[in-house]
Order: sequence, then C-alpha cells, then structure tokens
Amino acid sequence: MSDSSAKTSEPAARPPKKPSPFELLSAFTQVSLASFGGALPWSRRMIVERKRWMTNDEFNETFALSQFLPGPNTINFSVVFGSRFGGVLGAVLALLGLVGPPLVVVLVLGVLYERYGDIDTLGHILAGVAAAAAGLLVASVAKMAAPMFMRRWNSGPAVALLAFAGVALMHWPLPYVFIGLAPLSIICAWFRR
Repeated sequence: MSDSSAKTSEPAARPPKKPSPFELLSAFTQVSLASFGGALPWSRRMIVERKRWMTNDEFNETFALSQFLPGPNTINFSVVFGSRFGGVLGAVLALLGLVGPPLVVVLVLGVLYERYGDIDTLGHILAGVAAAAAGLLVASVAKMAAPMFMRRWNSGPAVALLAFAGVALMHWPLPYVFIGLAPLSIICAWFRR
C-alpha cells in the first residue's frame, strides 16, 4: 500500500486551536472514568479520533516516549501531552484528570470490597471485566500498529516483531529487550532519514 493511501486512513491533522486547560482536564477526566483495565484505548480514542488533537503518528511517538520513561505509561503520557499543549498547568491538569476520579472510585470500591468481597458472584464479575479489558488493549494495540504495518516496508514492523518475540515468546525481561532493541531501532531510523 502506498504512503498516500496510508495517510488517508488516519484522522485528519490536529486543528490549529490547542486545547484549553479546561478541555485538558475534561478530556482526561472522561478518559479516566471510561477506562476499565487501562486508559490507553480510551486515551487514543479521545485524543486522536474524537478531539483530533494529535495524528495517529504523533500519538504513537508520544506514547513511545512515555513507555521509555519510568513509571506508568498512561500517567507519563498525560504529563507529556498536557505539558505539550498547556505547559506546567496543562501537565498538572491532565494528570489530575487522569488520576483524581479513579482514586475516589477505588477508595469507595475498596471499602465495599472489604465488606462484600466474599460473595462468589463478585469473583465472576471481576473475571469478566478483566477479559473485556484485555480485549480493549488488544484492539488498541492493533489500531496503533496498523499505520506502521500499512506503509511501505521500514524497520518499524521488524523491530516490533522482534520485541514481541523477545518478550511474549522467549519470556525475556522487558528491560533487556529494550536495551537490545533500542540501539538497533535508532540505527535503522538514522539510515532511513
């Protein structure tokens, strides 16, 4: 498939208006309240598909940076994204929107679980929620990877497949896979320029 047909499948470029501080807080609050089992699918949907604040490639690059930083990926992403569009205030509001509402919900659910956690039906419900969360994660990864695999060949798909093989199939520790593949990825990107 050519580059032009791959570009038409991704959402239009971000509009010239950057999100206001309230929009950052609101968007990440919505993401946090909608995301059960992980915020990545909902973050991507909000930022790339609904608000169009980033293109698919920009989201992937920013999320890749967030994965490389220590700490939870989506929290790192909220800080990087918020600071990109709103400076320090944007980073704080995006982070607050992402972690504030779930903190309150988890505290309330913790109290309820302590009281009613012995009920067998609750275990079945939690197993179903875990399966749904895994499905959302697989769908989100497929959406993020599609543009990379649809373009003419480059090193990205090969490095992604090597990472998958190392972690999922060979069961090597993730830091070692990163240490091994990061130089290869940088060299491939350098020669592609």
